[in-house]
Amino acid sequence: MLDIKPLRYFIALAEVKNFHRAAERLHLSQPSLSRHIAALEKAVGTLLVERNTRQLMLTPAGESFYRDARKILESLQQAQSLARETALGKSGSLRVGFTMYSAHSVIPEYVRLIRHHYPNIALELEEAVTEDLPDKVLAGEVDLAVLVEGSSRVGMQTLTVLTEPLCVAMSRTHPKAKSRKLQIEDLRNDPFVMTAASAGSRLTAVIMDYCRAHGFEPMVSLQVRLQHTMLSLVNDASYVALVPASVQQLKMDGIVFKPLADAPQVNLAVAWSSDNRNPCLDSFLKLLIQRHHPE
Repeated sequence: MLDIKPLRYFIALAEVKNFHRAAERLHLSQPSLSRHIAALEKAVGTLLVERNTRQLMLTPAGESFYRDARKILESLQQAQSLARETALGKSGSLRVGFTMYSAHSVIPEYVRLIRHHYPNIALELEEAVTEDLPDKVLAGEVDLAVLVEGSSRVGMQTLTVLTEPLCVAMSRTHPKAKSRKLQIEDLRNDPFVMTAASAGSRLTAVIMDYCRAHGFEPMVSLQVRLQHTMLSLVNDASYVALVPASVQQLKMDGIVFKPLADAPQVNLAVAWSSDNRNPCLDSFLKLLIQRHHPE
């Protein structure tokens, strides 16, 4: 295998076409440069330089070798630069898991943050249900998850990034759809559709506790795993759902979102494994701390 240093010597010689000037550029003696070039030709297995003319000329093999040597050194420099940027968390990839709720709140902003501050980080987004995200984080399938605070597990760290109220999602044909604001008691006799407790445990718990605090047990008629499914079912006039206010941006046909008096607040958090060593994660977390928790 060829050493890189003789390639640099040969490139300098090929560019100035003079042993004396090339040696000066390289801070070598001329005899030392000549020995390096001769050793390089022996390693390659053919002459690269014509030495029997008044002006140094490259052989056809030398011309070909010069072009390839330039490409090799350029690739090496790029590899060195990329390795440094990767170690500093400026290049690489970052895998982010999220739920439908965060897709309409913080995810678009985070995509813009990464593109602006770290354009060489490839962002990979994976939508999942809340119950799957902790497993994906701990297994290293995603570097970061955006989920309802309180859904993380041992071995994970979290950072609160958003606090928002819940609102009511209902069909436009629902009898209460024209109300400007609703009391939770107004929905005492309405059938609720919710994500199953196992699929969105913290958010479901907040809703159940909120209804119980107002004197009734919500009538949960349907339980689903996916939030999209829940909203689709709300199109049926007989069902209602409580969802984070940012979901209003979804603007689904046939659904209206109504503010809720004394609405419960839910926290959205980013969660990551304490064992994650991806430098890109550290870079992104610094951005989030500056964005959401400036000193």
